Amino acid sequence: MAKAPVLTPRADDFPRWYQDLITKAELADNGPVRGTMVIRPYGYGLWERMQAEMDARIKETGTQNAYFPLLIPESYLAREADHVEGFAPELAVVTHGGGKELEEPAVVRPTSEMIVNEYFSKWVQSHRDLPLLINQWANVVRWELRPRLFLRTSEFLWQEGHTAHATYEEARAFAARIHRRVYEDFMLNVLAMDVVPGRKTVRERFAGAVNTLTLEGMMGDGKALQMATSHELGQNFAKAFNTRYLSKEGRQELVWQTSWGSTTRMIGALVMMHGDDDGLRVPPRLAQIQAVVLAIKGDEAVLAKVRELGDRLKAAGVRVHVDDRTDTPFGRRAVDWELKGVPVRIEIGPRDLENGTAMLARRIPGGKEPVALDALAGLLPGILEEDQATLLRQSRERRESRTAEVSTFEEAVEAATAGGWARIPWAALGEEGESMLADHAVTVRCLVAGDGSVPDADDAPGNVAVVARAY
Repeated sequence: MAKAPVLTPRADDFPRWYQDLITKAELADNGPVRGTMVIRPYGYGLWERMQAEMDARIKETGTQNAYFPLLIPESYLAREADHVEGFAPELAVVTHGGGKELEEPAVVRPTSEMIVNEYFSKWVQSHRDLPLLINQWANVVRWELRPRLFLRTSEFLWQEGHTAHATYEEARAFAARIHRRVYEDFMLNVLAMDVVPGRKTVRERFAGAVNTLTLEGMMGDGKALQMATSHELGQNFAKAFNTRYLSKEGRQELVWQTSWGSTTRMIGALVMMHGDDDGLRVPPRLAQIQAVVLAIKGDEAVLAKVRELGDRLKAAGVRVHVDDRTDTPFGRRAVDWELKGVPVRIEIGPRDLENGTAMLARRIPGGKEPVALDALAGLLPGILEEDQATLLRQSRERRESRTAEVSTFEEAVEAATAGGWARIPWAALGEEGESMLADHAVTVRCLVAGDGSVPDADDAPGNVAVVARAY
C-alpha cells in the first residue's frame, strides 16, 4: 500500500494544501475568536526576520518608529468621508469599558490615519517641522467574514508609515521611494518573490487616497496577492484635521501626506509562492535557520562533531541550528525540517564520520550529495546565494509563462479564470470593463506602463491593466 502524503498535493486541492502546510510546519493555529490567529514560534520567527529587513530599509529613508493607541474615538473616523465609508463594514467598536457604557464609542484601529493626523496637526507648526516621517509596528483589526490564516484574518500584524510634507511633489516622491526602495527591494532581494509594481485603479485605491501604488505577486495557483501598498493621500486628511504649517514665505499651508503598509500576509505569500508538495521553501536570506545540522544517531563522536560543525558554520556567518534530538527518529526529524523549508540540511552519522563527509540535502533545488566536512563552511554561503537566486527565477518564470497578452474583455476573463493573469490595454477595458470583471470574480490588480514601469496617471497613454483572480 502506498504511503499517504504528508500534505494534500497542491494539484488536488490548493487551499487544503495551504492549510495543511501552515498547520504541519507549525506556522499558526486558529485563534479562539473567529478570524483571529495564534502565530507559533516558527511562523513568528519568519515575521521577525521580515520586520528586521524592512525596518532597516524604512529607517534608511529617515523615518522613525513611534506608537499610537489601539483605540480611536469613533468621531475621528467621521472627519474624512471616503475613509470612514471604506472601512465601515470592517470596524470593531468598543461600547463598554470598566463596567459601564462609554460616553463615546471607540473603534479598534483598522488603520491609523485618523489618530496619526490628530497628532500631526499638533506637532506640525512650521516648514521646519517637515518632512515628518513616522512608522509604527502594530496590530490592526478589520472584521473579516471569510478568514484564512495569514491571508485574511480579523486581527493581523503590520507596519504602517505616515508622513507629512511641504509639497505635493515631495509627498509623491516619498510614496514612490517607499514603494520601490523599501517594499520592492525587500520582496525581490530577501523574499525572492517576483512582483509587479503598478498603480491601482480608482475603484481599487485606498479609501481617502488620491493614488495607491501596489506590488502584486502571482501565487502557485496563478492567483494574485497584493503584497504591500504605498498611498498618496494628497491633502484630504490635512483638510479634515486642519494640519497646516507656516511656509518660508509666511503663509499658512496645508501639508501633503502619504501612508504605506505591509502585513503578516507576506507569510501566506511565502507559503503559496515558494511552497511545494513537501512543504515550505524559505529563501536563505530570510530564513532564521539557514542550515540545520542533524545527528543521525546518538553516538558521542557524532554528537561532538555536529556541535563542532554548528559552531564553525556560525563563525562563517551562517544562521545554523544543531538538531541533536536523537531520542526522536531521524526520519521524522528530517521530514519536519523539510516541511519547515530550511534551505540546507547537513546529516551526519557514524559512517559519515568515518569517511570525513556529511550528507548535504538542499531543500530548494532538491537532492542530496556527500560533501567533505572540512569543505562545508566554505561552500555553504555560495550554495545559499545560489538557492536564493533559484527561487526568484522560478517565481518570475511562473508569472511570465502564465500571463497572457490579450486585447478583448472576453480573452482577459478567459485567461484569469483559467488560473493565470492577463495584460490588456486599459483603453480597451476601461472602467466599464473593470466593473464587468466583478461578475467573474476577476479584478484589475494594477495599471502598468507599456514598458512595465509605474504610470504617472490613471489615463496615461499606453497604460496596461493586469487582470487576475486574487486572494
